[in-house]
Amino acid sequence: MNKNRPVNLDISTIKLPAPALVSILHRISGVVLFAVVALLLCMLDSSLESEQGFNKVAEFFTSVPAKLVLWASLAALIYHLVAGVRHLIMDLGVGESLEGGRRGAVIVLVLSVVLILLAGVLVW
Repeated sequence: MNKNRPVNLDISTIKLPAPALVSILHRISGVVLFAVVALLLCMLDSSLESEQGFNKVAEFFTSVPAKLVLWASLAALIYHLVAGVRHLIMDLGVGESLEGGRRGAVIVLVLSVVLILLAGVLVW
């Protein structure tokens, strides 16, 4: 066994490559979307029960915390969509090389940030 191999057990000092970061964020955004769908379905149910429920949900969406939650939900959806399209493109055989994977990951990050900021402007 090679005793000179580097050992780094401190996860906070490991610099992840862009494709790894994109992959981890894609999984996190999927979990966030799963939770958001449950929340939005509960709100839909409440809004359809009665006029008071509808007014309560409509009033909730005018508050700043609700707008932040809505923007975060849209951010997760946008990121998950862009990263998912990258995966579909890679399934077609485009960007499967090491350099192609890096470029695709950077494109996903940049495009997601632009679209998320645009969604933030539209939400406010």
